[in-house]
This record gives sequence, structure tokens and C-alpha cells, in this order.
Amino acid sequence: MNISILIIKYKISGGVTMLIKGANVYCDGKFIRKDIAVNGEIFTVYSNDDIVKDYSDAYIIPGLTDIHFHGAMGKDLCDGTKESIEAICEYEAQNGVTQVIPATMTLADEELERIFKAIGEYDGTKGAEFIGVHMEGPYISKDKIGAQNPKYLALPSLEHFDKYQKLSNNRIKKITIAPEVDGAKEFIKERADEVVISVGHTDCDYDTALEAFDLGARSVTHLFNALNDIKHRSPGVCGAAFDSPEVMVELITDGVHIHPSVIRMIYAMFGDDRVILISDSMMATGLSDGKYSLGGQDVYVKGKKATLESGTIAGSASNLFDCIRYAYSIGVPFESLVKSAAVNSAKEAGIYDKYGSIRVGKYANFVVVDKDLNIIDVYIRGKKIGGVNENN
Repeated sequence: MNISILIIKYKISGGVTMLIKGANVYCDGKFIRKDIAVNGEIFTVYSNDDIVKDYSDAYIIPGLTDIHFHGAMGKDLCDGTKESIEAICEYEAQNGVTQVIPATMTLADEELERIFKAIGEYDGTKGAEFIGVHMEGPYISKDKIGAQNPKYLALPSLEHFDKYQKLSNNRIKKITIAPEVDGAKEFIKERADEVVISVGHTDCDYDTALEAFDLGARSVTHLFNALNDIKHRSPGVCGAAFDSPEVMVELITDGVHIHPSVIRMIYAMFGDDRVILISDSMMATGLSDGKYSLGGQDVYVKGKKATLESGTIAGSASNLFDCIRYAYSIGVPFESLVKSAAVNSAKEAGIYDKYGSIRVGKYANFVVVDKDLNIIDVYIRGKKIGGVNENN
């Protein structure tokens, strides 16, 4: 990466105008030196005013979108409270994630009703922008349950899903489903135009996964985790996804879930146009080692590893920007990681018209980082947020 000087200036005239001159800006898959400007909440055309702040040796990237995580700072989406969602959003913003789509878990119907009602009523404005939620369970396989609670598994139900969607104020943006369970194929066919359907927590084979993609499923939930392994005579979900060019794959690059060689292999196989980085973080993220919970089950965290008492990996203790740092440290180009964590995720979420790139007319959600991938500043809708680096 070639470092250049980043200059920002402000003009107060009904809103803040910033001129970023000669910066290394992520644009169309690479960093280029260009001028960008911000007027109020959006990127706008070039303007010429006095310099008031200078970011030297820095890069500008679009704000990240995490489309699959559960919580942070001792809070979980499934707490079902405004206070928890807002605390999660504040933490994510401080770590470069400016849009969030956290995930629910496999829980009892009445509990999911309570959670989706809270999601629908959420009107918080602090931290990352709350775009919607990823419904992970209960329409999954008992044989690939992962850290979900098998007690609350349910068969896919259009009636129940529609109830949850109504309660959430249409904020369910993605749903994980195991295509081999009874009713899954009908569900995919009937709701593929309404919500992103992701194949995951599944014991299905190549042919079943391929049929799900043919019916309209367009994503794979945390590739290689809670799925069958790829083998030369039974390529499974990974092989079916590879053979389906329209399908995206989620990937957790926290240094625990996936071996470094496999991470590099996935980028070589799918290309950075089809990989979406996720954190799958749980409530221990941002806190010290100890005992926490996920989906009503005890989770034990030591370092970056979170497990159930059985030893099953239970989400991660890393935020999305930490996942970028790890993947970069093992040889994945920074440009590819930005595309995976900012561009591709925004596209899948259906928000790329307003987020996910630095272009005139889009919201000015962006992150300033140094050459070592330390976050210098984070901006949401043109405003610098607090808590990132108070010395800047």
C-alpha cells in the first residue's frame, strides 16, 4: 500500500463540509489518490476551503458492515432490550463497523417473539447504524447444531417467520436454514425474494445444497463451520456454493474458526467478490476471559477462543476489524478484505445504494486507519464518533 497525506477541512454552513485532499482512498477494489468531500451526512462534490485537520500516513475505507454477530461488551441481541442493542452498536462503531446486522439464536417461540418485538421497536441513534437482523435458527439441523440449543429446534414455518418479520418491523434481512429439514425447500422457494436465505448449520450433501441455491438461497453461513467438510468425492455445501456463481460465502477469520491455509484457499477459490467477512462475535468480545452465555448456554472464553462446556466453538471473541487484521497477517491483501467486510456485505444486505463505498451521494460512513491497520478515526454520517482515539 502506498501511503500519502490525508487532509480534511471543515466549513460550517448548515452542516459540516470536509475536504479530504490527495488521500489514499479505497475505490473499486484498490487504493487511489483522490480528493473527496463530505457535506453534512453524505459524500459530495469537491469543494475548496481552509485546512483545519491533517491525517498523515493514513488510508480511508468505507465503514464496515457485519452481517453476522451476536453481541459484545457483555450484551447480546437476544437480551431483547434497547440498552443492549445500543451498547453493541456503540462498541461496533468504535471498532470500524458502521452498519450492523446482528443475529438471533435458536430459542423458544415466545422468546423469539419478545426479541423480534424489541428489534421492531428499536429506535436508538448511538453508534453503528442498526440495519436489521440475521435470523440464525431455529430452522437448522440437529446434526450440525454448533452452539445453538437443540431443545428449541423447529421446522421451517412460513406462518412463524411472517409473524417474526411483522414483529421486527420487517427488519429480518437474512435467515439461516438447513435445506434438508422438512419444509425447507418450500420455505426457500416462497421467501427467497423477501429475505436473503443462507444455507447453514446443515448436514446436507452437494446435491441438496445445489437444489437450495437453484430455489433461491444466495449465501452460506460461516463456511466450513457447522457444515460438512469438503471431500474429493463429496464436495458438500462448499462445492455447491463454488458451482453457483451467484452465491456468497460468509467467512470467520478470527484465527480460531478456520486454518490460515483454508482462508487463503477460500479467497483463491471464490475470489474476493464472493467472500463476506463476519465476526460471529458473542458478548465476551471487548471484555476479559471468563464465563459468559450465548443462546442461553454457558460459554467459556480464553483469549480469542469461546467454547461451550463440551468444547464446541461458540461464536468468536473478536470484532470484525480484528478479523481483518488477522487475515491480513496471514497474507490476504488488505484491498480484498475491505471488499469482503465493507462492499460485499453491504451489497448482500441490500444497502449498497447508500453504504459500502465512498461515492458522491452515499452516506459518509468511513474509517481512517494507519499503515499498521490501527483505527485512527471513525465517521458516521459525516460526524466523527467518540471513543476511538481520544488523543486525535
